[in-house]
Amino acid sequence: MKNVAIIGSGSWGVALAIYLASLGNNVKIWSFMQEEADLINNEKKCKFLPNVKIPENVVCTTDYKEAIDGTDFILHVTPSKFTRNIVREYKKYVTNQPIIICSKGFEKDTLKTLDEVISEEIPNAKIGVLSGPSHAEEVSILIQTVLVVASKHDDVLSLIQDTFMSTKMRIYTSKDVKGVELGGALKNIIAFCAGVAAGIGLGDNAFAALITRGLTEISRLGVELGGDKNTFYGLSGLGDLVVTCLSEHSRNRKAGKLIGQGKTLEETKQEVGMTIESIDNIEVAKELADKFNVDVPIINAVYDTLYNGLDPKKGIDILMTRDKKFE
Repeated sequence: MKNVAIIGSGSWGVALAIYLASLGNNVKIWSFMQEEADLINNEKKCKFLPNVKIPENVVCTTDYKEAIDGTDFILHVTPSKFTRNIVREYKKYVTNQPIIICSKGFEKDTLKTLDEVISEEIPNAKIGVLSGPSHAEEVSILIQTVLVVASKHDDVLSLIQDTFMSTKMRIYTSKDVKGVELGGALKNIIAFCAGVAAGIGLGDNAFAALITRGLTEISRLGVELGGDKNTFYGLSGLGDLVVTCLSEHSRNRKAGKLIGQGKTLEETKQEVGMTIESIDNIEVAKELADKFNVDVPIINAVYDTLYNGLDPKKGIDILMTRDKKFE
């Protein structure tokens, strides 16, 4: 039995809390909103997962100290754009607990990955990244899921693997922190593109091509940023890409579908109602690809669709009529 702090009370943070509590661990969630904390504590419900009941060994607080004191490790599960500010607020309560990043994205202003952000704020922190094909809706009802945890520290890998492993969840380990983190962040962009494809009525052939060529772009850019190419063909790359591109649970796919159907960016954000990591990630990926001169035609096309007024159907035509190439 472990004592676990989860920073973030969105669907993924609550799903992880439910899963860990089901194994007998004690879980404390930090929430930004007292309303969410009250709902979790008093009614054992989460507004993002309305059909699940939260176990009694999960409590929620808006106080960082209360959430973190006496815990064995911290799961950081906030939107990527808030990561630095939130870490600055809770870092004084961190003693020797490892911090496991469960968010997927970049810091937009600096183009940095979240492990870089947390390392800057807490230089001595032991950091891990937990990623892979995992919808909160399924984890929260204990449907079998397989993930990967990456860390440079063997004790962190053992701690997370031993705590999480069960018949409902299998955990692999990796030393490629950068690759695992980048796979989780970049796949959201291709999932958004899959939604656009669905919105304009493309078929299975196009989806298969999008996933395949999208993975090529993810691995091409990810290797340039320091990841191992093999990592992008594992759970945090190919695995997460498939589940996010094909599932109706994916908010990134849903957002893309709305854009493909003609909705504006603001209308899309309002209808989805939760953080859409892919939208900020598209800007970051475009800037990083330009900086390192990486060929990413799919990312370029979706960037132009969102920010330069390119019609999605015209974007497909541009991709289909690019110069002839060897695969």
